Amino acid sequence: MIRRLLLTGIVAALLLAGFFYLPTLSRGVAAAPIPSAGPQDTQGVSDIDPHQAEGSKTAPVIMEVFSDYQCPACKQLFTSTDRLIVDNYVNTGKVYLIHRDYPLPMHAYSRVAARYARAAAQIGKFGPAQQALFANQEKWEANGDVDGTVASALTAAEMVKVRALVKGGTLDALIDKDFALGNIYHVNQTPTTILHAKGQTYPVVGVVSFDILHNFIDQLLGQK
Repeated sequence: MIRRLLLTGIVAALLLAGFFYLPTLSRGVAAAPIPSAGPQDTQGVSDIDPHQAEGSKTAPVIMEVFSDYQCPACKQLFTSTDRLIVDNYVNTGKVYLIHRDYPLPMHAYSRVAARYARAAAQIGKFGPAQQALFANQEKWEANGDVDGTVASALTAAEMVKVRALVKGGTLDALIDKDFALGNIYHVNQTPTTILHAKGQTYPVVGVVSFDILHNFIDQLLGQK
């Protein structure tokens, strides 16, 4: 269930800054993921695509990031916070980071971008594709050239595989599954980060700085 007991001053700071998703917390809605008995279940979080996850599945903190590749705030969170989370917590076995696709309907190319990133993930190139999409967001948002943006980060042979997967028509079901999960969490804007630790769930909305987030994660890691 979503934790009602707030953690010291870090959570208070997040609340004051508008980061915590108060409607979810106040209603006490259980943020139960889509039921699944698959082998990727961990800490009650299900339907995990390992191709879009980083770190150890046995990490004490699970971090799901619901993101839209055409969302400027998502780009900011990715570049200013999440990469530092990877360096300091994911690569040290403390956080398991899961990317969740949440393409907003007002963005013309966000679902296309999600398809290409998903396809790249299937061939082990999620990182380069994700980096290229966020780094060149303004360019492909203007000209719609998602294919060329991803191609700039992959080899020609890799792009043949990516394009085949995109045209195969199987990726939308995976994207829709993430979107449905976001609705269960009451996600209503991107980015939204869901933290799980010791059976508790903490939704955080919007762009939060690394300094604030790492202090909060440290508190979660220190809970008994």
